Amino acid sequence: MDYFQLGRTGLKVSRLCLGTMNFGPFTTEEDSFAIMDRALELGINFFDTANVYGRQKGEGITENIVGRWFAQGGGRREKVVIATKVFGQMGDWPNERYLSAYHIRRACDESLRRLQTDRIDLYQMHHIDRLSPWEEIWQAMEQLVQAGKVIYVGSSNFAGWHLAQAQAAAEKRNFMGLVCEQSLYHLNARMIELEVIPACEHYGLGLIPWSPLGGGLLGGALQKISEGRRMEEQRQKDIEKYRPQLERYEKFCADMGEQPADVALAWLLSNPIVTAPIIGPRTIEQLDGSLRALEIKFSDEQLKALDEIFPGPGGAAPEAYAW
Repeated sequence: MDYFQLGRTGLKVSRLCLGTMNFGPFTTEEDSFAIMDRALELGINFFDTANVYGRQKGEGITENIVGRWFAQGGGRREKVVIATKVFGQMGDWPNERYLSAYHIRRACDESLRRLQTDRIDLYQMHHIDRLSPWEEIWQAMEQLVQAGKVIYVGSSNFAGWHLAQAQAAAEKRNFMGLVCEQSLYHLNARMIELEVIPACEHYGLGLIPWSPLGGGLLGGALQKISEGRRMEEQRQKDIEKYRPQLERYEKFCADMGEQPADVALAWLLSNPIVTAPIIGPRTIEQLDGSLRALEIKFSDEQLKALDEIFPGPGGAAPEAYAW
């Protein structure tokens, strides 16, 4: 397993990040434990979760599963860089969501309890909160860092402007601020190349792409349909919408002799700003299969061909749309 520094920090994380969103709703606790054990065997030391994962409001089902796995001991907690998130609705009362200092402090304590740990290695804001001022947010995060409950702070689903606002406010407080941004990013969703990626480069933030396979669209969707596999209605609509591109893409992968999912992950890893794509395996077999992406290298001609199949926004702003 290769390791990469998380943004401008000295922390080293694996080039693949284990996403846990499936743990609970789709993957049993026993199988979740087996996947996490296998991840450690493979050298994956970066796990991502969120307090809202589990599909039952306020229960924190996925965090609880990870916490019970940590509680087994055997060095599990010490080997893992655990990332979780705050913002989502955890109850019906008005202060059980978003990024007020009140909610941040309470949500952190509740995540620590569920994860059965004394600190969160990377505490990520799950979304921008346009109502809470940065002075309030950073004061709350500073207190958590000073108390040893949080080590690093990250963001998720921020625009480039939000990253600039956050870092400007943190600098005024002589606080490190954000160290990474977790964004939707894959071959067929490249909008962040306009401003989010340039902002990450400027501020020294690691980029953690979520949904690297486009919800399965880039994982050989056409091939799976031809094999008789059933797809959700929305996925079927997406496949028909992008069918011409998917046909070219899957032929490109076949010509390379590689699986589409591996090519999609490898394309992300070829970008030096990317720290680690989040993979969300439901089975150990899916986890093992993801490692092939670490070995795939592209020629300049192959990267150009992928750009032709899935054009990006044209590069960074404003040159992408103006002089």
